Amino acid sequence: MTLEQIEERVTEFLVEDLEIEEDKISGDARLKEDLGIDSLEVVDVVVLVEEAFNYKMKPEDFKDLKTFDDFCAFIQQHV
Repeated sequence: MTLEQIEERVTEFLVEDLEIEEDKISGDARLKEDLGIDSLEVVDVVVLVEEAFNYKMKPEDFKDLKTFDDFCAFIQQHV
């Protein structure tokens, strides 16, 4: 799967499932500060990653990821 495909799929579930405004999502958007993904939503993100990419991410994996680009690169490395 290409990075572009991953970015499209991640954007899709962030907008649809977490109700994040699409215009806020960019490569350097910070997950917590800019996109507002809090500790409760991390659990949702972990489930969405498993459903979308068939990869079981751990919530602790998420804490080291700072930006949208970091998140998408992490997924690419593991799928």
